[in-house]
Amino acid sequence: MAAPDVSRLQALYPALAGLPTARLEGLATLELPAGAQVFAERQPCQGFPLLLEGSIKVVKLAASGRELMLYRVSPGGSCIISSSCLLGHSDYNARGIAESPLTLLALPIPVFTELMLSHPPFRDFVFHLFAERIGELMQLVEEVAFARLDQRLAKLLLARNEDLIAITHQQLADELGSVREIVSRLLKGFAAQGLVTLGREQVTIVDRSGLQKIIAV
Repeated sequence: MAAPDVSRLQALYPALAGLPTARLEGLATLELPAGAQVFAERQPCQGFPLLLEGSIKVVKLAASGRELMLYRVSPGGSCIISSSCLLGHSDYNARGIAESPLTLLALPIPVFTELMLSHPPFRDFVFHLFAERIGELMQLVEEVAFARLDQRLAKLLLARNEDLIAITHQQLADELGSVREIVSRLLKGFAAQGLVTLGREQVTIVDRSGLQKIIAV
């Protein structure tokens, strides 16, 4: 563990501006490899994560063993499940996994509590995060409940903002809360329509407008 780069930390998290530099320098950064578990279900929350590098995916595990990806945390953001656990004095009800190598720090619980009470910019940041994430989760609930799986798959592919997507069918299934066999069948259907081409652990988008039409139907 090492002391954080305070200027970089405040650039990513302006809500921490105005705090004494010495106080922020006293926080320790943590580095985790890709695939590491950041937190687990039924585990007590140890602090409020502030991500400096990498990406965390937050997933919910069903009794069947299938996973549903709830949201991602990127640098400058944080995790509403962590904040809800801290505010509600409860354990995690989902798990966080490092999608890539991570550099992060966790505000200790006493520091988080003090900032919520005495530092309005930080309090506003946490509540804004709640509002933003709840909106995303409501959209996810709507998609899972009402949208066809092929529409959700097309939307997921287009959301990557790149034509060559390095991803496996299983990873796509995990993000959609589905099973690999169904996702593979849908992808083969997309390929037959000339919308994508399939390779080993990759999907290449050929016709973006065609995928958009599937979403719009």
